[in-house]
Amino acid sequence: MTGFRIPTLADIMNARRNVRRFLSPTPLFYSRRLSRRLGFEAYVKLENLQPVRSFKVRGGVHYMTTMLDEAVKRGVITASTGNHAQSIAYAGMLHGVDVKIVMPKSAPSLKVEAVNELGAEVIFWGDYYEEAREYAERLAEEKGYLYIHGINEPILYEGVGTMHLEVLEDLPYVDVVINPIGGGSGAASGVIVYKSVNPRIRVYGVQAEAAPAFYHSWKTGRPVRMEVKTMAEGLATSMGYELPLQVLKDRLDDIILVSDNEMISAVRMLLETTGQVAELAGAASTAAAVKERKRLQGLRVVLMLTGGNISLERLASILGG
Repeated sequence: MTGFRIPTLADIMNARRNVRRFLSPTPLFYSRRLSRRLGFEAYVKLENLQPVRSFKVRGGVHYMTTMLDEAVKRGVITASTGNHAQSIAYAGMLHGVDVKIVMPKSAPSLKVEAVNELGAEVIFWGDYYEEAREYAERLAEEKGYLYIHGINEPILYEGVGTMHLEVLEDLPYVDVVINPIGGGSGAASGVIVYKSVNPRIRVYGVQAEAAPAFYHSWKTGRPVRMEVKTMAEGLATSMGYELPLQVLKDRLDDIILVSDNEMISAVRMLLETTGQVAELAGAASTAAAVKERKRLQGLRVVLMLTGGNISLERLASILGG
């Protein structure tokens, strides 16, 4: 496996200066209703309240600020199914950087429109993320753009990890943190923060049953490619990647697999108990908490609500169902 620079707790603490220049801390919301329903103290980290409704904006802002001279000179290109795209587009807008995003043809129209509104150019290529990523890498090589790998870029993890610093500031004695895994930056930056501060804090990742490539990569210790059939586009990656595997292999406590139906139920539960809107991937941590509620009884548990980019049509369908 190729070696990557693994960010440290100090790197993430340093990134906080860049992140806080542009982004306010998000609330860690204690829900009595959700806690009663689940049987443990449930705290929800509201990353759906970010300007682009996703935690990934933290990584984009930190990356663009760190690499600003190069980004302005060459322009930036990346690939994404949606939330990473909005992160880089938003950061480019803040700094006046020309941004191109390669998105698979299946990318949700809601996220495509959001990227366009932020001033980035969208290029459609392929049917799933890895095809879009390979094309973005090819364009970067041909045109000289600064390429941002959405998963194997350590600077992104430094920015993303600031959400976990905020969790510890608000809840120093947390027992368990549950974080969805698409590419893996959220969970990986989480273990860097929590295991550095207190190794007894348990960190669980969550993947879609219908997109379990990272789960099998983590189990075997090598990148595995698998078919993607989930509706949760934020979790729809078809392979495990090297950097998050390096970070998570010995530090992640478990990965929980959830079905699309379990995530749909969790979207409804979050709205009922907290008033918060989550996309399917953002509700995956709550779906996992419902599934694993017996082993979480009596604990202080943080559920990372990582994104709220869901179309009105899908939300109406979920609530109507």
